[in-house]
Amino acid sequence: MDVNPQNSISCDACGPGVTAPPSLVRRVLTTLLLTVSLVLGMLGTTLPAAHAAPLFGHDVSWPQCSTAQGGFGLPLPPPQSQFVIVGLTRGLPFTENPCLADQVAWARTNGKPAHGYAMAAYPTPTQLAANQAAGPWSSTTPAGRLSNVGYAEARFAVQSMARIGFRPPVVWIDVEPRPAQPWPVATVAQQRDNRYVIEGLMRGLRDAGFAYGLYSFASGWQEITGGWRLSGVPVWATAGRLDYPNEALDRCFPPSFSAGRVYISQWYDDTRDYDRTCEPYAFTPLPIPASSLTGSTAEFNGDWRNDLLARVGSTGVLRLYAGTGASRLNPGVQIGNGWNIFNALETVGDFNGDGPSDVIAREAATGALWLYRGNGTGGFLPRLRVGSGWNGFNSIVAPGDFNGDQRMDLLAREAATGAMWLYPGNGAGGWLPRARVGSGWNGFSAIVATGDLNGDRANDVVARDRATGVLWLYPGNGTGGWLPRVRVGAGWNAMTAIVGAGDLSGDRIADLVARDASGQLWLYPGTGGSTFRPRTALGTGWNGLNAIF
Repeated sequence: MDVNPQNSISCDACGPGVTAPPSLVRRVLTTLLLTVSLVLGMLGTTLPAAHAAPLFGHDVSWPQCSTAQGGFGLPLPPPQSQFVIVGLTRGLPFTENPCLADQVAWARTNGKPAHGYAMAAYPTPTQLAANQAAGPWSSTTPAGRLSNVGYAEARFAVQSMARIGFRPPVVWIDVEPRPAQPWPVATVAQQRDNRYVIEGLMRGLRDAGFAYGLYSFASGWQEITGGWRLSGVPVWATAGRLDYPNEALDRCFPPSFSAGRVYISQWYDDTRDYDRTCEPYAFTPLPIPASSLTGSTAEFNGDWRNDLLARVGSTGVLRLYAGTGASRLNPGVQIGNGWNIFNALETVGDFNGDGPSDVIAREAATGALWLYRGNGTGGFLPRLRVGSGWNGFNSIVAPGDFNGDQRMDLLAREAATGAMWLYPGNGAGGWLPRARVGSGWNGFSAIVATGDLNGDRANDVVARDRATGVLWLYPGNGTGGWLPRVRVGAGWNAMTAIVGAGDLSGDRIADLVARDASGQLWLYPGTGGSTFRPRTALGTGWNGLNAIF
C-alpha cells in the first residue's frame, strides 16, 4: 500500500482509497492493537503447541522512500516488526520502487525476513505493443498477447529483484483498481481478459522459480476478475482501515476473495501498513501453486502447458504425454499402473479445490467412481471414492465449469434412455444435486468435452453422429444449458478416438485431438470460432493405447 501525507490513500497493497482521516479513537485502537499484537507475537508459549504464534509486521514500498528519491518520506517499520513485505514497483507495472535496494538492505540489516509484492495492471496500448510477444504464448490471439504482457510484468519485477540480489521466498501479486491505469470491467469478456494478464504474472513468477500468492479485497477482485475462484493459490487479504480491533484477525478465517487460504492479513492507517500471519503460518516459504490455466482441465504436471494422459491397452500402465505448448507432445512417461480396471477415464480439472488437476475413473466391476487427486507435478495423491452406481452411464465427460459457478462438473449420458445429466461439483470433492440437461444423446458415438471451443467464454461439447460421422458443436450457455448446435465437420467416423485437449498450440484457444485407424494422432487447432485450422501430426503408434484423455 502507498500512503500519502495528505491523509488520502493511494494503494499499492490496500483496499479502496478514502480521504477522511481516521478518528482519534481509531488511531488509539490501531496503535494499541499493534502494541498488544507485537507482544503476543513474542510470547508464543501462551498459545497451543500445535500452532505457531502469529507474527506481526509491515509492508513498505515507494511512499517510504525519501522525498529526494520520489517518495513521501514515510517512516519505515518500528524495531518490533517481525517481518516486512517489500513493494517492487512504484505503484504500476513496468516501474520500479526507487528505493528498493535501500529497503531490502534495511530488512537485511535489521534481521527482518522479507517477501516481495508486484503490481498487476491491464496494459496500456504502448505496453501491449511492446510486450505482446514477450512471453511463452503465441501472440496470434488477443488472449495470448494479454497473457504475454502479464508475463512481462512479472519479468520486470524479477529483474528488479535480481539487480539488487533480492530473492524472497514469496512474491505476492497485487490485484486492485488502478486509477492511473484502469482495468476494463464492463463485461464478462473484459474480466476474462484481465484474468489472462494475471495468469501471465503467475506463470512469469513460476518460471523464475518464485512461489506466489494474491493480494486483493472482495469487491475489487469481483470487479476485476468476476470473482475468479483460485482455491489453490495463497492469499494476502486486507481489512482496509481498521474498524474494530479484531477486524484483521477476522480476515484469516472466512472464505477469501478468491477461495484461497489466507496466510497473511493486513490493515492500515495514514502512516503505516500493518500485517499479521494467520495461524499456523509462520512466514515460512510457500510451495509454488499449481497452474491455473483458464478453461483447462488437463494441465497435469505444473508447467502451465496442457497435457494428454493415455493408458497402454496391454498392460494397464498410465502415461503422461506432456505438452510443449507449441503443438507437440513430449515422450510418454509412466505415472501409474493397474489402470485397466477402469472403463471410463477423464481429466476433470481441480475437482477438490486444492489447486492441481485431478482424474476421474470409473471402476468397471463395481461402478464406483474414484477421484485421483493430482499432486501438481505429474503424480497422484491417495485416491478418494466420490460415487457409486455409475455403470448406468455409457459416456462420462468432464466439461470443466459448465454451470458458471467456477467449480468443476461432470456430464453423464444415461445408457437406458439417452438422457444427459449434469453433476455439478461442489468445489471440495463432492456433488451438488444433479440436473437433466438433455435427451436423445444415444445417437452419438462419441461425446467430448472441449473447453471453450467457440470463444464465447462458456465451455462446450462436441458430439459425433453415429450414423453419419458428422461432428456437432453443442455450445454451452455458461449456466448449465445449451445454445443451438453447430455443424463443425464431416467424416469423423474415420477417427477411433476424439479428445478435448485444451490448448496444445499455445495460443490460448481450445484444440481437438483425434486418432485415425492407422494409429496416427492429429491435432486440430481451434480458431475460437467453431472451426479448425489445418491439422498437424502429433505422433504415430497410438493404437496401442486404449484410453486417451
